[in-house]
Amino acid sequence: MATIPLFPLNTVLFPDGRLPLQVFEVRYLDMVKRCIEEAEEFGVVPLLEGDEVRKPGQQEAIGTVGTLARIVEWSAPMPGLMHITCLGTQRFRLLSAGQTKLGLWVGDIERVEDDMAVPVPGEQQDVANALGSVIRALQQRHVAPDKMPLQPPYRLDESGWVANRWCELLNIETPQKQLLLAQDNPVLRLELVQDMLADAGLLS
Repeated sequence: MATIPLFPLNTVLFPDGRLPLQVFEVRYLDMVKRCIEEAEEFGVVPLLEGDEVRKPGQQEAIGTVGTLARIVEWSAPMPGLMHITCLGTQRFRLLSAGQTKLGLWVGDIERVEDDMAVPVPGEQQDVANALGSVIRALQQRHVAPDKMPLQPPYRLDESGWVANRWCELLNIETPQKQLLLAQDNPVLRLELVQDMLADAGLLS
């Protein structure tokens, strides 16, 4: 068990995913500066109730599964504003959580083992092929590497990696993404993604 600062967001970070953030609230500026100085990670958890920006009297509710985030790029264009880019590293389960006087969420967590490197089954190969097509289309449009929603190495033969990247790309509700993040079987997560892609008419 470990105690870490938490950053509730209206999105879900998956392992190996990149997340750009604009930070301006005092509670998060202090947290980010400390994480940079001490090379520590913080936890990204889904915000299920409330707004990302703190408001007087606002009640917040957060998810119970999240992903550790490591800051890989940062800049401070002006006082009171930081731009950071985070890399998702490892999933965790939230055992307990509370807020400090400044409103920063802090939680006791239990790390979840990384997905096993399971090959994409033949029945789900169309999901990997479709993701490969997305990557090629972005490359053909000469999208700058730092602007790509998907970062190399492209592990298109790995069930968990393919499923996670689709989970980031698909326009689905935060609670549904949290359920996918909580799914420990990477092949089952990929099957669920396949169903959503098929329903949306995105598979040939």
